[in-house]
Amino acid sequence: MDEADRQLLRRCRVQLVGELQVADLWDALLNRELFTPDMIEDIQRAGSGSRRDQARQLITDLETRGSQALPLFISCLEDTGQHGLASMLRTSSQAAKRDPEAVRPRDLLPVVVGPVGLRPEELRVVKKDPPKLTPGKLTPVVLGPEELCPAKLRPEVLRPDVPRPVDVPSGGFGDVRAQERSKGNADLAYVLDADPCGHCLILNNVSFSLKSGLSTRSGSNIDCEKLRRRFHLLHFKVEVKCDLTAKQMVQALVALSRRDHGALDCCVVVILSHGCQASHLQFPGAVYGVDGGPVSIEKIVNIFNGTGCPSLRGKPKLFFIQACGGDQRDRGFEVVPTAPEDRAPGGNSEPDAAPFLDRPGTCDQPDAVSSLPTPSDIFVSYSTFPGFVSWRDPKSGSWYVETLDGVFEEWAHSEDLQSLLLRVAHAVSEKGVYKQIPGCINFLRKKLFFRT
Repeated sequence: MDEADRQLLRRCRVQLVGELQVADLWDALLNRELFTPDMIEDIQRAGSGSRRDQARQLITDLETRGSQALPLFISCLEDTGQHGLASMLRTSSQAAKRDPEAVRPRDLLPVVVGPVGLRPEELRVVKKDPPKLTPGKLTPVVLGPEELCPAKLRPEVLRPDVPRPVDVPSGGFGDVRAQERSKGNADLAYVLDADPCGHCLILNNVSFSLKSGLSTRSGSNIDCEKLRRRFHLLHFKVEVKCDLTAKQMVQALVALSRRDHGALDCCVVVILSHGCQASHLQFPGAVYGVDGGPVSIEKIVNIFNGTGCPSLRGKPKLFFIQACGGDQRDRGFEVVPTAPEDRAPGGNSEPDAAPFLDRPGTCDQPDAVSSLPTPSDIFVSYSTFPGFVSWRDPKSGSWYVETLDGVFEEWAHSEDLQSLLLRVAHAVSEKGVYKQIPGCINFLRKKLFFRT
């Protein structure tokens, strides 16, 4: 679906969720091959199964159904007598084609946080000789001043005066790590003492159906084997499942969530597949099954929430997603050249195609948020920055997994998960002609150190 149609759906989302009669649509959606029977079943099970929840999920999934999804959906509305909604969408679509700026997200203006009553001319950044503060008139604080050079940005001044992990031998930092993991300091780090530490499920989709229009992910089996070995060394019980449809992926994840994790300390899910774009509230993006059906990252994560997986309450749940983040190719910007060994050949790399992250738009967010549990003890690591491709070499695997494996090999014995992922992001960002940088969404409450 192109950006104009996607933005149109989001602008009309509140009205669609409020008025859409989904029960009348199922046959029409199947007849026009807009959704498969399995996808319809997933939509019908969304949330509490109410009409609003089904309508909301239908609009969300519609964005993943190709360039003709909107006109086909309008035809389905007309076929089922929902002419008001059909007319509204058709008229808005035609207006958008005449004036593309009408559906383009507006640029946001920066908001200066300061005391009420100050005139605009008083909200200026003072570069030299700042005035003496007087009661009632506070000088606005500017985060990230333009002219500070990197040498002046010293984050360590905000930290306790303790040795940095990279500056001390592994034995010395081990004392710090042991202190944080001790029972007396259980509030500082998760305790991962069980053996095995937990389950690790790897879903590796390589060969996609011809009908899906998605290419074979050459090199993914290399990624899979690296991660299988790595998490086994980190004391996880690893299970690998290959080439699953969207429905089979959900079934495998639900089966994992229903196991008894009471004697375990952690759970890991790794997904290697093509990615696509999907609306979201907390966790962006979706991944494809081999049948071309999308499964949203938000849905995957929520399978393991406190309601769906009570035996993992209070325990870390880690998700590693190797999939595309979009279709833009980042050429980066000029920096001081790095060592030759830091450069990766870009000629044979290929992306895990398809857009991944959407831009924020109007949606029935307050209503939707009320149906989602507050995320806790969750860490989602994405292979690429939202909106950009994730590069994979057919012979050596993906940049992300190759780097992740190497960083864990060298540093997992002494550094926590966030520090490890910072190293991964830095290393991946220096590879290739086209650029890539991983990112994460962190709802962990403590530091996490793997068992090594």
